[in-house]
Amino acid sequence: MGYVIIYDIKCENGHKFEGWFKDRWAWIEQNARKLVCCPVCNSANVEIVPSSIAIMGKSSKKLDESNKTQAGHGTSLQTLHQYIADNFEDVGSKFAEVALKIHYGEEEKRNIRGTTTPQEEVNLKEEGVSFIKIPLPKMDS
Repeated sequence: MGYVIIYDIKCENGHKFEGWFKDRWAWIEQNARKLVCCPVCNSANVEIVPSSIAIMGKSSKKLDESNKTQAGHGTSLQTLHQYIADNFEDVGSKFAEVALKIHYGEEEKRNIRGTTTPQEEVNLKEEGVSFIKIPLPKMDS
């Protein structure tokens, strides 16, 4: 498996997200061609922002490969789950209804989360409503 560079990116509207690139040149080229867009507002006016890093030295406790993978994925999933819980209003099974009202200006624009049926997803796509499906498993505290 090849390596990727993960950049923290922010759009002109202040939304932050990650971008995964083959190398620095891939970021430069894709951004210049306006191919990198915010998943929240679809803005292509984006820039790299500083991010935190973790460095493990020789004295760090070694984990076997399966533990490294599980620890990394668990942390990422917990972070994503927490970000969505903190920044998106839970509208439950009324997601499609609320998304359409926001799309047509009947309700204020805001981040929402919830559930849809397969037919509701088809209807939202046909109406031109942008949304992203992110399966969120329940995390143990």
